[in-house]
Amino acid sequence: MIGIVNKSVYKDDYKLVVERLKRARLDAGLSQQTVADKLGRPQSYISKIESGERRVDIIEVKALAKLYNQKIEELVS
Repeated sequence: MIGIVNKSVYKDDYKLVVERLKRARLDAGLSQQTVADKLGRPQSYISKIESGERRVDIIEVKALAKLYNQKIEELVS
């Protein structure tokens, strides 16, 4: 089962979303710790998202977009 996730046809697209999320955070001048605090999560939560270790769902993208003052479309398109 684990191999299926690693062979996702969306792997390159997801990598681009992760890069955009990280860039949006940096452009907003926010540290991983600040974002994590605002979301009530540990800093490692943001770190794992940005490193691709943890997949982020659309509700989480929505929350991050709001914090970064970005439109969801700008992050995922």
